[in-house]
Amino acid sequence: MVNRMVMANILHRPVRTGVSILAVAIEVGMVMLVVGLTTGLLHDSAKRVEGVGADILVQPPGASFFFGLTQAPMPVKIGDRLAEIPRVLAVAPALFQFNSTGGLNIIYGIDLASFDRVSGGFVYHAGGPLTNPYDILVDDWYAKANHVKVGQTLNFLNHDFRVAGIVEHGKGARLFIQIKTAQDLSGAYDKASIFFVRCSDPGYTEQVVNSIHRLLPRYQVLSVKEYMSLMTSNNMPALNAFITVMIAVAVGIGFLVIFLSMYTTITERTREIGILKSLGASKTYIIEAILREASLLSVVGIVAGYGVTVIGRKVILAAFPTLSVDLTIEWALWAGLLAIVGSLIGAFYPALRAAQLDPVDALAYE
Repeated sequence: MVNRMVMANILHRPVRTGVSILAVAIEVGMVMLVVGLTTGLLHDSAKRVEGVGADILVQPPGASFFFGLTQAPMPVKIGDRLAEIPRVLAVAPALFQFNSTGGLNIIYGIDLASFDRVSGGFVYHAGGPLTNPYDILVDDWYAKANHVKVGQTLNFLNHDFRVAGIVEHGKGARLFIQIKTAQDLSGAYDKASIFFVRCSDPGYTEQVVNSIHRLLPRYQVLSVKEYMSLMTSNNMPALNAFITVMIAVAVGIGFLVIFLSMYTTITERTREIGILKSLGASKTYIIEAILREASLLSVVGIVAGYGVTVIGRKVILAAFPTLSVDLTIEWALWAGLLAIVGSLIGAFYPALRAAQLDPVDALAYE
């Protein structure tokens, strides 16, 4: 009986029902896409650093995990001292350049010879290596997203660069120029933002890390495995706060729409509730009927939200192929749980108000 009444109520106001379902779907979609984008950004960045092939990262004191935010206070000659440490096979300096022209990009200024020794060398899809000061390498994802061809001219850092080659993605950045050129453009002469260190065997990583700490006690020295473990939103308070705020906004949207929907429904059905109470319906029965209606709307909205999330991910990746959106079962469950809890809380006060209506007053309501 209750289920039949709930279905009748939902179908009686299709527009309001659709808006309520859409609100819950947007809530679920926002939670999953915001978390997916932020975790995707972190995971993609970490995987590309891992893809360089280094075992150890050496940065200046207080350097950021986000390499584009790191300046270049380290003398490039430190690389020679690092190379003298036992068990070190190769050292590659890199100078980071942050570019906002045509989108946000991190450009690696590299010494191609040493970078190849650490990384094993680029895989070229087209073109060849850096030969001239204003040559640039782009990875295949960037080339596809921006329709870049070998020989094309690109403007970065207020200078024109010729695309010398298109390389396989996954080795640090998406854009690479010669380190000398990066130093000249930034005024950071003979400086580097980071040193990628490769050991003769990964088993010597901890030993080499300890040696570098003794050589450079104030510098930030991380094994790549340690760096990978740190690249989570929990280790980045600002990013974690952003995710929390966005989830709160999404849950708030669902809560308010369900609250308004249930409250308006009860106002419109005051006379019907009076009839039910005059026939002996208890307060528990009224509350249960309204909460069931809110739950049904939430479940349908959650399913729709999953569909919205999948579609939204495809749209984002089609528009921005270089982005990464990681959707997980864990956050799908969390998003669904948040939607149901928010909806039930939003429906509880209207349900309580309906249960407390006096049957005589309700029957007289016009």
